[in-house]
Amino acid sequence: MTTTAPAASSTSSRRRLALALIAAAQFMVIMDTSIIGVALPKMQADLGFDPQDLSWVFNAYVVAFGGLLLLGGRLSDLFGARRIFITGWVVLVVGSLVAGLAEGVAVELTGRAIQGAGSALIAPAALTLLFQVFGGTSEFPKALALYGAAAPAGGTAGVFLGGVLTEYASWPWVFFINLPVAAVVLLLTRSVMPAGMTGRGSLDLAGATTATLGLGAVVFAIVRAPEAGWTSGSTLLAGLGGLALLGVFVALQAKLRQPLMRLGIFRAPNLAAANVAQLLLGAAWIPMFFFVNLYLQQILGLGAFASGAALLPLTITIMIGMVAVAPKLIARFGPNAMTVSGLATLAVGLVWLSFIDANGSFVVDILPASLVTAAGMAMAFIPSLGTALSSAAPEEGGLAAGIVNTSYQIGSALGLAAMTAVAAAFGADQIGNPSDLTDGFSAALLGAAGIAAVGAVLASVLLKKPADSPAANSTDSEPIAA
Repeated sequence: MTTTAPAASSTSSRRRLALALIAAAQFMVIMDTSIIGVALPKMQADLGFDPQDLSWVFNAYVVAFGGLLLLGGRLSDLFGARRIFITGWVVLVVGSLVAGLAEGVAVELTGRAIQGAGSALIAPAALTLLFQVFGGTSEFPKALALYGAAAPAGGTAGVFLGGVLTEYASWPWVFFINLPVAAVVLLLTRSVMPAGMTGRGSLDLAGATTATLGLGAVVFAIVRAPEAGWTSGSTLLAGLGGLALLGVFVALQAKLRQPLMRLGIFRAPNLAAANVAQLLLGAAWIPMFFFVNLYLQQILGLGAFASGAALLPLTITIMIGMVAVAPKLIARFGPNAMTVSGLATLAVGLVWLSFIDANGSFVVDILPASLVTAAGMAMAFIPSLGTALSSAAPEEGGLAAGIVNTSYQIGSALGLAAMTAVAAAFGADQIGNPSDLTDGFSAALLGAAGIAAVGAVLASVLLKKPADSPAANSTDSEPIAA
C-alpha cells in the first residue's frame, strides 16, 4: 500500500504533463495559421508581395498542412506516434527559421510550406497520443475537451500574439515564437509520452503527392480567379488539373493494397458524416477570423495589438464553452444534436456579423455577434471531432486523426479561398474605399454563414443514431493502470 499511492501520483502527473504537451501541439499548429494575419501588411511592404498573392502566406501553410495530414497519420500508425510527433516539431522549427529569415516572397512561402509539413506530422500524432494516454479512461472526456479548446484558443491567440509581436518587435517574430515552445516539447516528450504501437506496411508517396498537389491547384484556381477570370485558361487549367489529381488520388487509394487512406474506413458508422461537419466548420470559421481581423484594422482603424485584443472575448467564450459547457450538453442531448445546433448557431452569428458597417464600431458590429459564433463553434467542434475519432478501429487511430484534421484544414483552405473570391467580387479589392471594402467583407461573412447552414443541414441528415461518443462511452470507465 505504501508504494501504490506514489506510483499512482506519478502516473497522474505524467498524464497531466502529456495532456499539456498534446494541447500545446494543437494550440501551436492552429496558432500558426492565424498569427500571420496581423503581420501581413508589414510582410507585404518588406517582402514585395502583390496584393492578390498575399493570402498565400496563409494558404502555403494550410495547403501543405491539409495535403500531408493523411501521410502524417499513416506515418504515426507505421512508426509510432511519439516518433512522428518529435519529427514534426523538428520540421516545424526548420520551417519557422526559413520563414522568419526570409528576404523574398519565394523563400517566405517555402518556409510556410515547411511549417505546414511539420504541423501535418504533429497534429495526427498528437491525437493518436491523446487516445493512447487517455482512451478508455474516465479522464478522456475532459482531455478531449481541453484538446478541442486548444484549437480555437490557438487561432485567437495567434491574432493577439501576432499583433503584440508585430507592433512591439518585428514580423519575423511571429515565426520565431515557435522555437522556445518546440524546445520545451522536445525536451519533455520522451519522458511522458508512450512509445505507442508500430505497424507494418509501406508508404503511399504517390497518394500523398497527388493529394497535396491537387488541393494546392484547386486553391490556386479559386484564389486567382477574381483577377484572371473564372473562365480564363489559367483558372480552368489549375482547377480542372487539381480535380484530376484528386481523382487520381482516390483511384490510387482504391487500387493499392496499402493505400495512404483506406477507403473502406468510411464505411464506419458516422465517420464520413462527422468529417463533412468538420470540413464545413473549418470552411465557415477561418474566413470569419480572416475578414473580421481585416475589418478591425482596415475599417475601424485598430492597430495590430488592439485588433488582436479585440478577439480575446471570443477566445474566452470558446474555451469556457468547450471545457465546461459542451461535455455536459453532449451527455444530455447527444453528439448529433450538438453538432447540428452548433453549426446552426455559427450560421446565425455569421449572418449577424455580415451587417458590419463602414461607420460601425467594435462593441456594436463585432462583439455580440462574435460571441454567438464562438458559442456555435464550441458546441459543434467537440462532438463532431469525437464522433470522427471514435468511429475508427484502434489500429487505424492515426489514419482517423489524419482524416479529421485533413477535413478541417481542407475546409479552411477552400473556404478562405472561396470567400476571398466572393469578397473581391463585391468590392474588397478596392483598397482605400471603406464602403466597398466593407461590402466585400460583409459578402464573405454571409457566404461563410451559408456554408455553416449547409453544414447543419447535412449533419442533421447524415449523422445517424446511435452515434457513440467518446465522452459518452468513457464516463463510467475506470482509468487504465500504468
